Parts: sequence; structure tokens; C-alpha cells
Amino acid sequence: MVTPNSNLNSQSVDINRIHDTALVNHFTENIGRRAFLLTPSYPFMFIGEIIDVMEDMVELCVETTHFSQLENRNWFIHIHNIEVFYIETPDGPCIPELRDDL
Repeated sequence: MVTPNSNLNSQSVDINRIHDTALVNHFTENIGRRAFLLTPSYPFMFIGEIIDVMEDMVELCVETTHFSQLENRNWFIHIHNIEVFYIETPDGPCIPELRDDL
């Protein structure tokens, strides 16, 4: 017997899979570009270059974050933990340099 909720659950799984695949593809297509990422957990904000995408993890060479001690190193960020992001493109606005020594 099929209940109305079981059909919705299978559709939501498909939608989530499509969403996840689209995010992974988008980050993969933009390897080598600068990105601004916000996450719900510490250190919350990252600005840097997308180095690689491995399954659902983004490797980012971090230029700027909340604490200078965490900068200038590669971070692996799970795509599901990214709440908001912006990736620079040639025809879009640039991400500003956010550095204390400027």
C-alpha cells in the first residue's frame, strides 16, 4: 500500500540528490576561481581560491577568515555545511580584499 507521504519522501530524496549534485558540479566547474563562503559553524567565513572538489568536499586555499592564524592554508569544507556562497566570475563583481595590513 502506498501512502501519500511515502511518495513525497521519495520525491524529496530525489530533489536533495539533484541539489547536492548541482552544488558539487558548480564548485567543480569553478576550480581556480575565488569564492566567498559562509558556514553555520566556526570559523563561519572563508575567502579563497577553489583548489579542488573531492566528492562533496571543497578544498579552498583560504586567504581570509575571521582569524589570521587560520589563513594561508588549505581547508576542506563539506558542501552541505555551506549556507551562502559567491564565486567570482569574469563578468561579475570581485570579492574585496579583507586584510588588516591594507
